[in-house]
Amino acid sequence: MGGHHRTPLPETHINSPLAETLSVVLLAAALGWAVLRPAGRSEALVAVPAAALVIALGAVSPEHALAEAERLGPVVGFLAAVLVLAHLCDVEGLFTACGAWMARKSAGSPRRLLVAVFVLASVITAVLSLDATVVLLTPVVFATAARMGVRARPHVYACAHLSNTASLLLPVSNLTNLLAFEASGLSFTRFAALMALPWVVAIGAEYLVFRRFFADDLPAAEPAADDGPAPELPLFALVTVACTLVGFVVASAVGIEPAWAAFAGALVMAARALVRRRVTPVAVVRAAAPGFLAFVLALGIVVRAVVDNGLADALRHVLPDGSGLLALLAVAALAAVLANLINNLPAVLVLVPLAAPAGTGAVLAVLLGVNIGPNLTYAGSLATLLWRRVVQARAERVGLGEFTRLGLLTVPAALVPAVVALWASLQVVGV
Repeated sequence: MGGHHRTPLPETHINSPLAETLSVVLLAAALGWAVLRPAGRSEALVAVPAAALVIALGAVSPEHALAEAERLGPVVGFLAAVLVLAHLCDVEGLFTACGAWMARKSAGSPRRLLVAVFVLASVITAVLSLDATVVLLTPVVFATAARMGVRARPHVYACAHLSNTASLLLPVSNLTNLLAFEASGLSFTRFAALMALPWVVAIGAEYLVFRRFFADDLPAAEPAADDGPAPELPLFALVTVACTLVGFVVASAVGIEPAWAAFAGALVMAARALVRRRVTPVAVVRAAAPGFLAFVLALGIVVRAVVDNGLADALRHVLPDGSGLLALLAVAALAAVLANLINNLPAVLVLVPLAAPAGTGAVLAVLLGVNIGPNLTYAGSLATLLWRRVVQARAERVGLGEFTRLGLLTVPAALVPAVVALWASLQVVGV
């Protein structure tokens, strides 16, 4: 499962300090473009040429670049299938039903709406990945809050935070999880068993902070009579998603990549939608976000160049060894800091191979850091950047100061107890 042994760096065309500088500059350029995305252009427009440049100039050997692309291939394939699956669930009306369920359960109470958003966002993030929460659930939350006449801010911020924090549970919940899962040596079910308690603890901590931070936006209100229409559940979509989850478990047990199970689920949904003419083939391809997939592959190669030219050695000196509680806390803190400096996807690409020799606990501690940590800054995760665009498209102001203040409260409050919960799970469940 591992496959992360770093062979000695072969001869490069340029000297080592220059290669290191070039790699860092190109990584910063690729991430900066992804953050800004002028005129909504693809993230890949800078990342792909950057990857070609580090190979052409010898900052990374063609062998290492190919090895990185082969390692990321199944992960990228899985991501494409899940994006299509989530989009087709939306076409089937799953997210419309979610909005009706939230309105019915909250019955006019902003506090009950926050609970409903936390529940739905956590489940959707865990099962359909964080992109579904950001792109598909966030607009539904906006519409539900407007229909109820309550302030949208706390509920919309919850979508952003839970797209990161609630992605801890399953290997398929986040791109970072898939990368860590590959190195952990765990089965699908054992991964979920170890991460279940940290997942619950982190989400609970987030909720407590949100209730306090947004107290003025969540006035007490007597729930109205629950007489709204019962949501019509799209059974076909729910059954397909459930079968896909079972497929993940079976695939893991027999040593098959989870991408195949995701592909099967997406294929079933796409076939139905195409036959019913609810989508076009072009729409299905667009749902897979080919530009973003190219960005992920290219970014992996640029990160590999940075790692090969000195970052791995620098981090190896500061990365704690062992799997005790203090070591896990230090690993998670380092991962959180690095995620906010260089984005969580490059951070996990760098740290997981370094943490793997220390054992499964260290790999999962990295995952806690790169999934919870990005709630501190916009640049911490691509999901947060995407969420900001979704929010701004609805003319809602998202203040950098407010986002950061909330992150300063939620990240330590969620990360520390989540690491303690991971340590406890490791003692009970074992590896």
